[in-house]
Amino acid sequence: MGVKVTRIAIPPSNNLTISVDQVGNDATVRLSGRVDVDSSPDLRDRLRTLLSEEGLPQAIIVDLAGVSYLETSGIATLIEALRIARHHQINFRLQGLSGAVLRLFEVTGVLALFEANNSGEKVS
Repeated sequence: MGVKVTRIAIPPSNNLTISVDQVGNDATVRLSGRVDVDSSPDLRDRLRTLLSEEGLPQAIIVDLAGVSYLETSGIATLIEALRIARHHQINFRLQGLSGAVLRLFEVTGVLALFEANNSGEKVS
C-alpha cells in the first residue's frame, strides 16, 4: 500500500512559481514569489483546475511560506478557492503565513475565514 506522489510544476509567470504535490488524496499547492494582480489569474486557474478535476482531493493545503509579496487580488483568489472547496466539502487550509503576508490577512479580516475552515485550529 504505497503512497502515490505526483508533482506538477507550473512554469513561472509574472514572478510566481506554483507547484502542486499530490500525496494520496491530499494536494499541497506551494507558492513562491509574488502574488499580485498579474500573477493572481495563474493561481486562480490552477486552483480552479485542481478543484474541478476527476477524483477531487480530500484536502488542499496552500503553502505561502515562499511568498514574498501578496496583494488583495491574491487574497480574493484564495477566498474564491475556499468557497469552491467548501461547496465540494474539501478541507482547504493555508500554511506558512508569516510577516507581511500574515499581516495582510489580519488587516483585511479574512484570516478568520480560513481559521474557521480549520475547525478552530490556528493557521500555521
